[in-house]
Amino acid sequence: MNNFISYHRLSKENKTLVKQLSAISIPNSVQEALKDPKWKEAMNEEMRSLQKNSIWKVVDLPIGKIPVGCRCVFTIKYKMDGTIERFKARLVTKGYTQTYGIDYIETFVPVAKINTVRILISLAVNLDWPLYQFDVKNVFLHWDLQE
Repeated sequence: MNNFISYHRLSKENKTLVKQLSAISIPNSVQEALKDPKWKEAMNEEMRSLQKNSIWKVVDLPIGKIPVGCRCVFTIKYKMDGTIERFKARLVTKGYTQTYGIDYIETFVPVAKINTVRILISLAVNLDWPLYQFDVKNVFLHWDLQE
């Protein structure tokens, strides 16, 4: 690989990031993740958060319905200098197994369009507003909103 790629023009931080990206593998299954204590802790952190926020309750399955499955998705969060910030595991549903009108009636995902973000950044720059960036570990989109 070194015969085809040159890293000499990269900054120190970018070299660190590139080395990290090629050195660490992301698991494709829970079985793989359980072999590494870092990934196991990431899964435990996700489960603690789900339990703390009481995001589910056990109910009887309606007759003729099939439960929606779930799986873990793994990723690595990096700091600006390319070092690892944390290992991240998320439990996600296999929503693609559901049929609109049969398994659900409506969808709601509160997201910001990129044009809205650009306008807010432009306002902040022009009006000298402070800007802050932060990472939210857990976001629960389907929640009771108090507006």
